[in-house]
Amino acid sequence: MTPDTKQTGPVAAETENLQEVIKRARFVLFDFDGPICRLFAGHSAETVAKDLVEWLERQGLRGLLTEEERVHPDPMAVLYAVNRRHPHSDLVVELEERLTQQELKAVPSAWPTEFADPLIRTWSAVGARLAVATNNSPRTAATYLESRGLTGCFAPNVYGRTEKLHHLKPHPYCLVRALNAMGAAAHDALMIGDTPTDLHAAQRADVPFLGYARNAEKEKELRSAGAEVVVRSLESVLQIVRDVNPAG
Repeated sequence: MTPDTKQTGPVAAETENLQEVIKRARFVLFDFDGPICRLFAGHSAETVAKDLVEWLERQGLRGLLTEEERVHPDPMAVLYAVNRRHPHSDLVVELEERLTQQELKAVPSAWPTEFADPLIRTWSAVGARLAVATNNSPRTAATYLESRGLTGCFAPNVYGRTEKLHHLKPHPYCLVRALNAMGAAAHDALMIGDTPTDLHAAQRADVPFLGYARNAEKEKELRSAGAEVVVRSLESVLQIVRDVNPAG
């Protein structure tokens, strides 16, 4: 066996697996920030996190966060930290709404993920039912989809963050809501996500998973978490959808 043969074996097997999960999928659940767009491409997530921290400080709640949490670049980390200490509180509700407003500000400068728009339109056109299952606000996802003319491909199946933060992925709550709303069996669905939390939510909902990794670091992270099928571009997914449905 030549080195080339050794290399192509796993690649061929993964390509076959990719084709299989796509062919089986009658219902497709998309994570939002990553597979559909980069929400904070032009409106820094680090700036949003800083805004949340400064707001807490203005409320006299600086001591609520550790030093590490105060400088964390992910706004969700700030929200999680507050929720751990004051679960189900009005403070969490208000902070979540503030994060939602910042997400909505980010929509106009969000970058569409390459090949996401044609993939969504093609999959919808050939009869697949689509839903969004995200840890972002559903208002944010819906606003972005409307700006891209994609609302009809998903509506009304957009599910995301609420003030009940314990329902965020890796909890399967929003995936199960989407499946129930569409009348979908888990084995007929496919979750497309870019983080281990997406993978774990899919596993807990018994939904097949396809990882999207925009770079080598993301791919390593997904594979280390146990993702078996990962693509670096949605172009290969789009091509398979078109091959399976030539009229599409």
